[in-house]
Amino acid sequence: MNVEDFNFDLPEQLIAQTPLKDRSASRLLVLDREQKNTAHRFFTDVVEYLNEGDCLVLNDTRVLPARIYGVKKDSGANIEVLLLHQQEKDRWETLVKPAKRVKVGTEIIVGDGKLRMVCTAKQEHGACTFQLNYNGIFYEILEELGEMPLPPYIKKQLPEKERYQTVYAKETGSAAAPTAGLHFTEELLEVIQKKGVSVKYITLHVGLGTFRPVSVNTVEEHRMHAEYYHISQQTADDLNATKRQGGKIIAVGTTTTRTLETIARDNNGKLKASSGWTDIFIYPPYSFRAIDGLVTNFHLPKSTLIMLVSSFAGKNEILQAYKEAVEKQYRFFSFGDAMLII
Repeated sequence: MNVEDFNFDLPEQLIAQTPLKDRSASRLLVLDREQKNTAHRFFTDVVEYLNEGDCLVLNDTRVLPARIYGVKKDSGANIEVLLLHQQEKDRWETLVKPAKRVKVGTEIIVGDGKLRMVCTAKQEHGACTFQLNYNGIFYEILEELGEMPLPPYIKKQLPEKERYQTVYAKETGSAAAPTAGLHFTEELLEVIQKKGVSVKYITLHVGLGTFRPVSVNTVEEHRMHAEYYHISQQTADDLNATKRQGGKIIAVGTTTTRTLETIARDNNGKLKASSGWTDIFIYPPYSFRAIDGLVTNFHLPKSTLIMLVSSFAGKNEILQAYKEAVEKQYRFFSFGDAMLII
């Protein structure tokens, strides 16, 4: 399958640069897979599409202020480092810009020496492994020196770091936010639960796969980067019970979807307590085993994420819905509007 099949035209002015003041005030495009029609609503209307006995599943990962700016010790050249995930104590996989200036043995100085980073290995696509050296508590140092790792298409600074976190963010470890969850408020989640919809949490720490573009011509050639996930036994039991009792599992975000589908794939369609690494790549055709609905944002052209939602709703249906969204001036990408696929 050709990657170009997942391309679409998007005016640059529709790329949202700042989040709305009210998280739940976003617009919501509803795509009904059975009826093959769309509706244009507001995000708070998502409650109308959830029924008693259903389960809403969210990713409770918390984003690190993982973008760090430092200088090379030997030359003073400016280097940007994005922390992706911790391989072991004080050893991190990162993305570096400009990567050509960093070699094995290069030392980066951050914050007048509060943090020193030595490159111990280099991989493709700008990935480097660094050994970190510092005095004190690392996450406190990172809060002081780091910035939120906003995607490259967002050009404006984010004055409030917490606006790039979901209201239920708990487990620190992501290099990017699970952005479909940014639309939920504590009040909206309370309304959903009062309707008899259960709310459950899994964890997937978003890593390199989110930042790596599809650089091959055919979909089948692309390889996803592995990301760490965790689901508890209680959550797995509750989700299995939801299925047995005829309820629907509604995943919030592609990260939640990939986690649940990984576990269901490995356990004959059932969910169980699991921790590990997933590099699952979902693209058409794909038979979903875990989820029955999906809350998601609007994704980049030719990205693995638009391939995933195309697997769930149909490629032609997704591209037609995206065309409608462009015509109706929806806001796109991380700080943009939302889509519900049922």
